[in-house]
Amino acid sequence: MRDDGTLDDQYGLGGSADRSDDTPSTVRSTGSEGPTPRRSLGTRLGGLANPLAARPGRTRLAVATSAVCCLGVLGFSQVGVGVPGGSPRPAPSVEADAADRATVDAASRSMRRTAPTPAATTATPSATPSAKPKPKPKAKPKPRRIVPVAGLDQTQMDNAKKIVQAGREMGVPRRGLVIAVATAMQESTLLNYASGVLPESQSYPHQAIGWDHDSVGLFQQRPSSGWGTVRELMDPEYATKAFLSALEEIPGWQDLPLTVAAQAVQVSAFPDAYAQHEWRAAQVVGAILA
Repeated sequence: MRDDGTLDDQYGLGGSADRSDDTPSTVRSTGSEGPTPRRSLGTRLGGLANPLAARPGRTRLAVATSAVCCLGVLGFSQVGVGVPGGSPRPAPSVEADAADRATVDAASRSMRRTAPTPAATTATPSATPSAKPKPKPKAKPKPRRIVPVAGLDQTQMDNAKKIVQAGREMGVPRRGLVIAVATAMQESTLLNYASGVLPESQSYPHQAIGWDHDSVGLFQQRPSSGWGTVRELMDPEYATKAFLSALEEIPGWQDLPLTVAAQAVQVSAFPDAYAQHEWRAAQVVGAILA
């Protein structure tokens, strides 16, 4: 429709829509020539001879119509379908749709997973076994206190126990243990002696001080005779093993009388003195081994 209220011919039968110059059917001249005569019907219908012929006006109309159709489709896709009883629901934009698909793809590639809710969690055994607590180290048993026998006090009994333990570590039979205890009874009364002649011996644990030359320890062994150093001979374990090693070198020592076997090792000025301690030594060894 034109601005003057005249309806255009939409089918190209003679309106201004099918003419490229948009000249009205009646043109009034502003000159002196007067009004231009109206075109004849044959002239106006001459264009119907080839309705398919391209016309400038028709071409522009087709392009405009196509553009309007495309805009209508795009507008429909943007507006979306109306919801009954409410405002139209906007269709998701291209950017939002791409973002949603990117989120889904990222989640499918990611190694992280959303932790299930407590209601959906099922109890499954743990893949990693729980670390067992380390057992506490057992406390070392306290040395068994042996009640003194044969008239000994606790200090003497403890020294006799050290002699028996050292002999058992060497694998010495019971007879050798009795000989060793009886010899220590005679030499030191089962006390670890230091020497007044050797001040060095007094720097080690001791229970008495003697003056018999440089004799020290439970067996009154002399460093000058090659039994060992002062420090070694002041150790009850070392002194016992030194005595028993010398005893085992005596041929048939187990069949010898106790005093003879002891004298063969000690070379004492009183060779018969060891015999008096035999029964007491046997009682002490029996109490320790029990």
